[in-house]
Amino acid sequence: MTWDDEADVVVVGYGGAGVTTALAARERGADVLAIDRYLGGGATELSGGIIYAGAGTWVQHAAGIDDDADNMFAYLQAEVGDAVSPATLRRFCEESPALIDWLTEHGVPFEASVCPYKTSYPTDDYYLYYSGSENAGGYRELAKPRQRGHRAHGPGVSGKAVFRPLARSAAARGVRVRTGTTATRLVVEDGRVTGIEAVTLDGAPAAVRRRFAALARISSKPGVYHQGLRRAVQALIARIERKHGVPVRIRARSGVVLTTGGFIANSAMVARHSPHYPWAQGLPLGSAGDDGSGITMAEEIGAATGKMDAMSAWRFIGPPSAFYGAIAVNTEGSRMVDESRYGAALGAAIATAPGHRAWLLVDAELAAEARTQIAGQSVWFQRMQTERLLRFGRTTGRTIEEAATRAGVDPAGLRATVDAHNQAIEQGTPDPLGKPDDIRRPIRTGPYALLDISFAARLTYPMPMLTLGGLLVDEHTGAVRTETGDTIPGLYAAGRAAVGICSNGYVSGLSLADCVFAGRRAGTHSVQRVDQN
Repeated sequence: MTWDDEADVVVVGYGGAGVTTALAARERGADVLAIDRYLGGGATELSGGIIYAGAGTWVQHAAGIDDDADNMFAYLQAEVGDAVSPATLRRFCEESPALIDWLTEHGVPFEASVCPYKTSYPTDDYYLYYSGSENAGGYRELAKPRQRGHRAHGPGVSGKAVFRPLARSAAARGVRVRTGTTATRLVVEDGRVTGIEAVTLDGAPAAVRRRFAALARISSKPGVYHQGLRRAVQALIARIERKHGVPVRIRARSGVVLTTGGFIANSAMVARHSPHYPWAQGLPLGSAGDDGSGITMAEEIGAATGKMDAMSAWRFIGPPSAFYGAIAVNTEGSRMVDESRYGAALGAAIATAPGHRAWLLVDAELAAEARTQIAGQSVWFQRMQTERLLRFGRTTGRTIEEAATRAGVDPAGLRATVDAHNQAIEQGTPDPLGKPDDIRRPIRTGPYALLDISFAARLTYPMPMLTLGGLLVDEHTGAVRTETGDTIPGLYAAGRAAVGICSNGYVSGLSLADCVFAGRRAGTHSVQRVDQN
C-alpha cells in the first residue's frame, strides 16, 4: 500500500482532546500529525473554557480554598455514577492538580478570583466558581462544597483561551497539523490500525482555501446559534470538498487517536440512539464536526460503544441568582427538582415532564430582586436570555390561580405546591426536594409570574444540549475496545468520541477536564510502539 504522508501518531480531530493528545504524544518523542476537517478548535474553542479541577490545585490554593482528592471524589462519585470505574475516577481526582499545572505550563491562563454568588457562568470579574451542584441540596451532605470550576482567563466565553495556547504550544514543539482534511476510513492491516484514508483540500487554490476558511468560521459562530445558517454554510463547504478534495492515505506507525467529538450535529444519529428524547426542541451545542464520524469509522471495524443514549440538556435559571429561590413546576403544578442544582439536572427533569413543559414561578419580590442583579451578574448572552424570558416568556396573574390558568398549569396543583413550599419554610422543616434553607424563599407577594422554561421555548429561552456517549475504551490506556472486551491494536480515542468521566451526567468543566485527562492518556499510550522500536 502506498502512503501519501505518515507519522508515529495520527490524531483525527483537533479540538481540546486532539491538541492534548498531540502534545502528550510529542512529549514522549513521537512524530505527530493531527488532521481536522475544519480549522481546528472544535467544540472546545466554542465553549466557556471551564476546566473542572480540584483536590488542591494551585488556583484553589491561591484563592484560599482547601480541597483534597477524597472530598472531590465523594462529590463526583454521585455525579459520575458508573460512567467510569471508581479507580479511574479516583485517579482523575488525584491527578487533578497536576492537570492544571500541565495546562498552565502550556500557556493556558487561570486566575484565583472567586465568584461570590451562584451562577451558571461567571462574568469577566471572576474565574473560579461552583460550576456544578457542589453547594446544592443533598450534595452538601456528601462532601464539603468547594469551587472547582476553573475558567480560563479571557474576556467573554473563554474556550479560545484554552485551545489557542495549547495549539501554539503544540506548534512550537513540532506537532504538524493538516486542516481542511477529513478522515473517511480507518486502514487495518493484519488486525492492526495502521493509518487512515482521508480527503484533503491541501492542494486546492489559495482562493478556494480562503473561502473554505471563511465558511468554516461562519459555521462555527454564529452557526452554532443559528442552525439554518449552519446548514446552508455546510452545504457550501461540502460543495468545495467535492470539487477540490483529493483522497490521501496517511500512515500511523504507532497509533491513530480518534478525538472527533460527539454526534450532536448528526440529527439522524441522535434520533436513532435517543428516539424518545426531545432533542429536536433543543439547541445542538458543538461544532459541525460533532457528527459522529469518528465513532462510526471505529464501529465499522468492530469497535464497541456505550452510553449512546446519554444526552445533557441545560436549563440554567441563574443568573440572576435570585431565581434559585423560585420554584420550577410542570403542567400539574408540581415541583420537579431542587432548583439550586446544576442546570443539567433541571434539564433532565423537564425532559421527562409531561409535554416537556415547565415554568419557573416567581413572585413580585423575587422578580424585583432578580432585575437588580441582571446587569452585575450576567455576561451578554445570559443578559439577553433573561431579558427575553422576562419580556416574552412570562405569564402573569394577580393570584397564583390566575397566573396558572393563563399559562396552562393546573391552578389547584400549583396552589397546593406553593402552600406546601411556604409552610415548610415557615415551620422550619426540610425542603422535600432538598433545597438548602439559605436558598429557599417563600412565594407570597403578587403579582405572580410563570416564566416558560420548557424545551419548546426555543425563541425565548433556547435549551443547549450535547451527546455524552461514544466508543468504549480501556480506562488505563485509552485503547478502543471491541464488544468482547478486547482492544483494537493501534486505535485509541479520547474526548466526546469516547465514553469518559462525564458520560452519565454533566457539570460545567467536566467535559473539557475529561478531554485533557483522556487525551493525555491516549497520547501517552499511543506511543508505546515507538518506544519499543
